[in-house]
Amino acid sequence: MLKGRSLIEPGNFSLEETDSLFAIAEKIETDQRYLRDSCRGKLLATLFFEPSTRTRLSFEAAMLRLGGSYIGFADPGSSSAAKGESLADTVRMAASYADAVVMRSPKEGSALLASRYSDVPVINAGDGGHHHPTQTLTDLLTIRRLHGDIKNLTVGFCGDLRFGRTVHSLAKALARYDNISMVFISPEELAIPEYITRHLQKNAVAFTETRSLEESMPKLDVLYMTRVQRERFFNEEDYIRLKDTYVLNKEKMALGKNNLIVLHPLPRVNEIAVEIDDDPRAAYFKQAKYGMYIRMALLSSVLGAV
Repeated sequence: MLKGRSLIEPGNFSLEETDSLFAIAEKIETDQRYLRDSCRGKLLATLFFEPSTRTRLSFEAAMLRLGGSYIGFADPGSSSAAKGESLADTVRMAASYADAVVMRSPKEGSALLASRYSDVPVINAGDGGHHHPTQTLTDLLTIRRLHGDIKNLTVGFCGDLRFGRTVHSLAKALARYDNISMVFISPEELAIPEYITRHLQKNAVAFTETRSLEESMPKLDVLYMTRVQRERFFNEEDYIRLKDTYVLNKEKMALGKNNLIVLHPLPRVNEIAVEIDDDPRAAYFKQAKYGMYIRMALLSSVLGAV
């Protein structure tokens, strides 16, 4: 069903197709032999023009666990991009070697552009402040596994909502599910972009914007924390002024529901205190592991193994 398809933004796949990926990921989680070696002989190109730990390593681990191999770079300085090679030429080259391309870039729209020059599926691993669809699949799978379903939930997003591509992707994806409401918690300078709120209004999704994490905590079923992203700021002074606006600690967690789950796309800096890690409601490390399972499901699907 997904064989040969690219994934540039979450809306590329229908809810039915997304649910099929979740079912595959859940089967992989419970049966480590499922799909083992299903991608033997397949090659994945990982083109990371921007730093990454979890996304890159989880894609590489996923491909290896499926029996395939990977090539690529984690530093554009070690590629011909440093010599001025165009993105189109880099992608054409990678697509001539590999069966699929995973790409991260600091430039919005780069993944869509890459897909137009590639003969093989392109998977967007993050394009600037725009989209991060495989993180969204990770987030949705985590919510589904820990809450049992993706509906009838109040989801809070806290921190850098202006530049946070994971927030933008997840908010748009959640808008397709039943009875979801959202709370956007941020300083004014990092508020959720208007194009996201217009999308929510168009889809009749209830949302509020606030500055107070404490006032929001009691009503949330999911809290999605984000770091203030230093790399998205044009000046250091604004970053320093805003970076510690929200810190989730034990006092704030005490205000939350017993079945609250706390997510974070990681890396964190200091927006979640280390003392929270032992709280059973802290799910961000489970979330990282679910990321490998969903990427295994995605790769096996677009490569035609299932």
